This record gives sequence, structure tokens and C-alpha cells, in this order.
Amino acid sequence: MNTNVNFDTFFKQFAASLPQGLLSLHHDLEKNLRVALDATLQKMNLVTREEFEVQVAMLEHTRQRLEALETEVANLKSK
Repeated sequence: MNTNVNFDTFFKQFAASLPQGLLSLHHDLEKNLRVALDATLQKMNLVTREEFEVQVAMLEHTRQRLEALETEVANLKSK
């Protein structure tokens, strides 16, 4: 997901919804909204989709290894 593209779409839609008299404030308003939104997202400490998917893959691998080890322990106990 490209956040900048989503922000650009949001700001274009927002600007289009402004009355004609307020369009002169558009650039200042867009700049301030971008700064506020970026600051808010930074505080949220979010991870990228790629980082999330890497962690999911690692967890799945760990789960499979755990299941294999549990099976191996069960087989050793039964002997």
C-alpha cells in the first residue's frame, strides 16, 4: 500500500469539496493536514504491510516446527 498515493487522493477529494472562496486556503490547509496526519501516524508506531507479512511467515514457520517437535516428543514417549 502506497500511503502517499492514498494521502494525495484524500487531499484532492478534500480540496474538491471546498467552496470556491476557500480554495485560496487550500495549499496551507493541505500542508497543515499532511503534517498533522504524518505526526499522528508516527505516534501510532505502525508497521508496513511487508514487515507484517514477514512476521506472519516467521510465525507460521515456527508453528510448523513446534508441531513437528511435539510429534517427535510424542513418538519418543510412546517408545
